[in-house]
Amino acid sequence: MRHWKRAGVVLAVILLVTEFEPVPGMPVAMATTKTREEIEREQREKDKLQNELDKTQENLNNLEGKRNSLEQELSYLNTQMNTVVANLEELERLTKEKQQEIADTQAALEEAKATEEWQQKSMAAMVRSMYERQEENYVTALLSAGSLGELLNLADRMEKVAAYDQKMLEAYKNNRILIEEQEARLETEKAQLEELSAKAQAERDKVTELIAQASSSINQYSSQISDAEQKALNYEAEIKKKEENLDYLKKKLAEEIAMSQAAANGVWRNISEVTFAEGDRKLLANLIYCEAGGEPYEGQVAVGSVVINRVLSNQYPDTVVGVIYQSWQFSPVASGRLDLALAADQATDNCYRAADEAMSGITNVGNCVYFRTPIEGLTGINIGGHVFY
Repeated sequence: MRHWKRAGVVLAVILLVTEFEPVPGMPVAMATTKTREEIEREQREKDKLQNELDKTQENLNNLEGKRNSLEQELSYLNTQMNTVVANLEELERLTKEKQQEIADTQAALEEAKATEEWQQKSMAAMVRSMYERQEENYVTALLSAGSLGELLNLADRMEKVAAYDQKMLEAYKNNRILIEEQEARLETEKAQLEELSAKAQAERDKVTELIAQASSSINQYSSQISDAEQKALNYEAEIKKKEENLDYLKKKLAEEIAMSQAAANGVWRNISEVTFAEGDRKLLANLIYCEAGGEPYEGQVAVGSVVINRVLSNQYPDTVVGVIYQSWQFSPVASGRLDLALAADQATDNCYRAADEAMSGITNVGNCVYFRTPIEGLTGINIGGHVFY
């Protein structure tokens, strides 16, 4: 908003200045070309700086948005990492428990196998004892039995013992089989847990990498944001300087407008009252060369006429040297180009001829005291690439 307000002020001042249309034979109250050019240049530079500041601020907002998004993503990743780590720790705990169960089952299985083996050996020994010498055993039992009933009872007991032993052996076998099945089941569960643990480990590694990438990106964006903020501060400082300079130039422009009005209403000398010093011709010819060396001859005469018109006005110095070297009036003076031209006497024959005509009182721009490259809204006498007013 301030940018447009200031542009509006500059435009208003320019319009105010251009209301004074030059009339041949009268001094025109206008600001100097140098001041106009400085104001326009400062305004353009300020606008350019403001544009760069706007772009930098937009880039800064974009960077901050990306950093905020990454920080949210990082927060989510940290939460996800906590979940993955907790899940991995639980899987590791369950795996350890499963390993202990497997160890206990393997110990029980070894014990069951040993018991089954012992049972088999005991039964084998009993069978050998009972049937290895069947005839002898039966005769001995018959002879030792007091009666046939006792013998039958003895045989029945022996069969029952054998049946019991067989039953116990089957039980031991079944128990061993159950333990083996349990061992196989535990091994399967352990493998499943290890697979889940491997997946959890891979997930943790993936999240760890994503966290590292997000953190690195955040650091990069933070660095870019810091650079953009510093850049914005520099632009703001430069814009402030331009604004201060524009304020100064506008005040100076107002003073020059007042000076132009005073010149229009002031006293003018006749060319016959002017005494030219030695070197004025060379000085004026070389200024014409610097300001209008590439212009048509009429334009060179017009530049010389502006200098002499100022010499004739009581609002300006009354000598050619004083007018040309008056502060901030002619850019070749400020840039040092005029001194270089004088040192080599670069002025052409036409420039010298134009200087002679102007110093003789001839003018093709009336009493105009300023000239510049044309700008929109400025009216005057257009000759070549200049407008005289």
